[in-house]
Amino acid sequence: MTNAREMDDRENAVWRGFVSATQQLVSSLDKQLVQDAQLSGPEHAVLTALAEHAEQSDTLVRARDLGLSLGWDRSRLSHLLKRMEARGLLERTSCPSDARGLDVQITAAGLEAVQQASSGYAEFVRTHFFDVLTPQEQDALASVSRKIKSTLEPQCDSEAGAA
Repeated sequence: MTNAREMDDRENAVWRGFVSATQQLVSSLDKQLVQDAQLSGPEHAVLTALAEHAEQSDTLVRARDLGLSLGWDRSRLSHLLKRMEARGLLERTSCPSDARGLDVQITAAGLEAVQQASSGYAEFVRTHFFDVLTPQEQDALASVSRKIKSTLEPQCDSEAGAA
């Protein structure tokens, strides 16, 4: 058994500040999405991914591939897709090449919802993220994000594949 390395006061303050800012940013953005388009953050993420596929004339997306691209496990995605289908935001159909698989595509109502959210979403991100950071800070944050993500990707990929 290895000894856990404790965080010092500075590290603890940095970590807590990062977690607090991230949680508050995501929570506030979720409120903006609900206000503008009656979408939760996860619903917006799904619809954005599906809309991007539709723009590439690839209207059907395997649910498994959608989950992998979002970094979500199968159960979380499945429950969300069912609720979104009931709201008319997307359609799920059986995959013709794999009876166990599902294909997903955005509906006109889903496209309308993501378009309705886009202006407020972009303004929120600009105001509360980009406008408060200098270009150098943005570059540093992008670099830091890549470094952190690279330590997590193998773990996320194996968890998503096992789900």
